[in-house]
Amino acid sequence: MLVLTRKDGESIQIGEDVEIKIISSTKGVSKVAIKAPKSLMILRKELLNQIKDENLHSIASKSVKLDDLSKKIKK
Repeated sequence: MLVLTRKDGESIQIGEDVEIKIISSTKGVSKVAIKAPKSLMILRKELLNQIKDENLHSIASKSVKLDDLSKKIKK
């Protein structure tokens, strides 16, 4: 992992198309602006993890329902 220190107004360039700019930082909170092509999906990591967890929960729930259904069919 690359760790960089940036001040307010400074940027980081990733490839040719992505720029990350520090807008402000106070009290342990930073505002970050991301300039990138619209075709590039940008998500907060905690949101991505929440979606993953919900998908895994959904899969687990469906398998239980399928087990119940198979028991009913066998009767």
